[in-house]
Amino acid sequence: MAVTLLGARGRGGGAGRAGARGGAVRQLPQRLLPSGLLRRLFPAGGRARPLLGLDVGCNSGELSVALYRHLLGLPENEASPDQPVVAKDLNLLCCDIDAALIERAQQCSPFPASIHYTTLDIMDAGARESSLSNFLSKFGRSTFDICFCMSVTMWIHLNHGDNGLVEFLSCLTSLCEYLLIEPQPWKCYRAAARRLRKLGRNDFDHFRSLAISGDMAEKVTQILTRDGAMELVCCFGSTSWDRSLLLFKSNALTQKVP
Repeated sequence: MAVTLLGARGRGGGAGRAGARGGAVRQLPQRLLPSGLLRRLFPAGGRARPLLGLDVGCNSGELSVALYRHLLGLPENEASPDQPVVAKDLNLLCCDIDAALIERAQQCSPFPASIHYTTLDIMDAGARESSLSNFLSKFGRSTFDICFCMSVTMWIHLNHGDNGLVEFLSCLTSLCEYLLIEPQPWKCYRAAARRLRKLGRNDFDHFRSLAISGDMAEKVTQILTRDGAMELVCCFGSTSWDRSLLLFKSNALTQKVP
């Protein structure tokens, strides 16, 4: 099933650490992501509110806030609207492995009632289950409506190998109905390895042993759609950094209005 959605955004990477992008630069290419995306995916009356979103690898939160504004059609650089009102539309949980970045995000958040930040290594199954379940249980839910994964897959792949990437994508599949993901292309892997060597450090643990390589947008799509777990709804195009912005829908998760 293909859905025609016009319009978008993305983010970029830096030198990463285990489980996250670590210090990545995040951008929002609004020319790609439709401002009315949530209304098209979740028509009024067809879904319990608020919608719940998960932003994996949120860094210091700037893109999370920009994404939140864009999805809800809120003006940029304007004083925060009534917190309870926007919280009824979308609650966003943003996680990152770096506690200092999360602290900065919390201090600067213009939407403290509806954008929540937590320090989390998404690859730690125990910590992941505890943190995400605690958030979801506040809303009587077991999964998210939509997850965002921007410029994260490469760092997971480099630090956890092929099996780690597959595990990570499988995890995202189980967590949400829709997944908006921006995989880094293979040239970013090579650039990250070069930067590490210039710093006089060893290669990433798994870089030279990765069997999953080449067209990473295609490889991520193959993994996500394997055995019919998810289907590709739309490719919004490529960002200025040549990164594809892909929207997937789970074939297993369907949530009903209570």
